[in-house]
Amino acid sequence: MNRRSFLLSIAALPTLSLPFAGLSLSGLSRAAHASANGPTVEVMKSPSCGCCSAWADHLLGAGFQVELRDLSDDALWQMKDRLGVPEPLASCHTARVEGYVIEGHVPAADITRLLQERPNAKGLTVPGMPLGSPGMEMGQMRDRFDTLLLRHDGRSTVFAQHG
Repeated sequence: MNRRSFLLSIAALPTLSLPFAGLSLSGLSRAAHASANGPTVEVMKSPSCGCCSAWADHLLGAGFQVELRDLSDDALWQMKDRLGVPEPLASCHTARVEGYVIEGHVPAADITRLLQERPNAKGLTVPGMPLGSPGMEMGQMRDRFDTLLLRHDGRSTVFAQHG
């Protein structure tokens, strides 16, 4: 199984298996969406991905406006390719905000910092799906993970460390 297949299979897990899956853009999240006044984040995801919706809820809670866009798995990977996200740095969903690409479970605070500092880069990525990252909360289980700054030349550098 290659990395792409693995990520898609994890993203397609039934949403009932993920904590907070029932919160996905419903109830409290809709209220947060209505009152959000921050930048709009367009999130492109698989329709069956519960962790992607949980990440969108995390952004809503941080004041971002969120637009969810469901794509087929093939269309999602084509979008990642068009936006220049290298497969080793990919995750289960891709987003765009104010000209930047946001790949995977990037914490809202890192996106806020990116938008404040405005580095000359494609955007941010949290490769894979680390436990404890926003949208991947599993009780007390937490992986250490880095948010990477994805440069225009394809290289990446550590933008923030977590855990």
